[in-house]
Amino acid sequence: MLEIVFQKKTPNMIGRAQLIKLRLKAMRTGAWFRSLRKIDRALVDLAIMVTHKNIRSKALAKNITSVMEKLERPSETSLMRIVKEVGYPLAQKASFLAHKWGNKSANTWRSDMSFANFLAILSINEPKTFKL
Repeated sequence: MLEIVFQKKTPNMIGRAQLIKLRLKAMRTGAWFRSLRKIDRALVDLAIMVTHKNIRSKALAKNITSVMEKLERPSETSLMRIVKEVGYPLAQKASFLAHKWGNKSANTWRSDMSFANFLAILSINEPKTFKL
C-alpha cells in the first residue's frame, strides 16, 4: 500500500527538456534516422509538442522509454535489431502455423537463429508495395 502511495506522489521522470536534449543528441550523432523508425521519431516529436513539463501518461512514458532504450544501444547492429524486431516474430508465426498444420518439428523453429535471420533478410528485401 505504501508503494502505491509513493508512486502516485512522485512525478514522472521524463520531462520535455529531457526529450528535446535526447532528440538533439540523437540527431547530432546520426542515430535519430539510423536507429529509429518513423513512428518512433513521430512519437518523440509529438510528445515534445504536447508535453509542458513532465509526461503524465503511463502509456506514453512506457513508449518513450522504449524509444530511449533504442537510442542507448548503438553497438547493436541494424541487422541484429531487425532480426529481433522482425525475424523472431515471423519465426514464431510460421512455427505456430506449421505446428497447427501438423508439422511436429516446427516448435524448434521459434528459437532457431538462422531461420530468424532468413526471415529478417527476406523482409528487408521485400518490396514495400507487397508489405501489409
